[in-house]
Amino acid sequence: MGRARVGSVIEPPRWTREELEAARAAAIARFREVRMREPAQRYREAFAARRADVERLLGVLGQLAAPPDQTAVQAALTDEALQDVVRYLLGPPVSADDLEVLTEASLAPGALRKDAAARGAVWTAVLGGLDRARFPWAFERAPGDGERAAAVLATAALMATQRVATDRRNESKNQQEEAVFTALAGIGFARVPARVIETLDAAPLPGQCCPESMLGGRKADVVVRLHDRRILAIECKVSNSETNSVKRLKNDVAAKAEKWLSEFGTRQLIPVAMLSGCFSLISLDSAQERGVTVFWEHDLGAFCSWVESAR
Repeated sequence: MGRARVGSVIEPPRWTREELEAARAAAIARFREVRMREPAQRYREAFAARRADVERLLGVLGQLAAPPDQTAVQAALTDEALQDVVRYLLGPPVSADDLEVLTEASLAPGALRKDAAARGAVWTAVLGGLDRARFPWAFERAPGDGERAAAVLATAALMATQRVATDRRNESKNQQEEAVFTALAGIGFARVPARVIETLDAAPLPGQCCPESMLGGRKADVVVRLHDRRILAIECKVSNSETNSVKRLKNDVAAKAEKWLSEFGTRQLIPVAMLSGCFSLISLDSAQERGVTVFWEHDLGAFCSWVESAR
């Protein structure tokens, strides 16, 4: 990869397929190393907490074979931990956002305490989607001790798996963003507060960078003003599989990049994907074709070298 100069500016790198293949292989190797070091204790702790929540919910509701009274429903839906378990009674489980759309009801505990109709709508949706594989006895009879224990264990495992996966994504994203800020600080960039950037005049000054900010109509994880006054809109993405990488790059990064470029222009703004984990070569090629500049968390030196070239 050479540094192309157009007019007075150094263009961002465009990697060959061979370079992308080498970089993605290094990222996958690093991902495996980090994942193998991750302690199993995290899952065990999450499982124990979720198991206690599931037991507590069934204690509040009694048995699913009999319709619980309104006091029990209100108690289940207005306790945040129990409400999480309620969403996992469905097969498959649904997110809070999805359940609000399905029921046209707010899941905010305060709102549900005041609105009996909303509580009824949510509970009706839950019973309608109840996972019969985990709760085959529901609506017919009380479960046997073994059946109840199996349902509790299966539900707790589902919840713990999702919690650990969500924590991994959030922690990885936060760590990646901090790694970018640390690298930028090492070459003299100052971190400034987040802001709303509707015009480029509102962006950080040359030699500055800011955390997640609204850039035009979409949020950028990190916004950097190069010394030549161009803007870097950086999206930090971690992928745990090549299949998942399609969503991360195509739906998240490239879609934002096209909107930013249409709003601010290709000479003023450079969309960047800062990547770690598992990414397919096809998704990387596609991102570059759509105007995204690719850098890797494991090679922040290359990123800093190019940023420095824009002095």
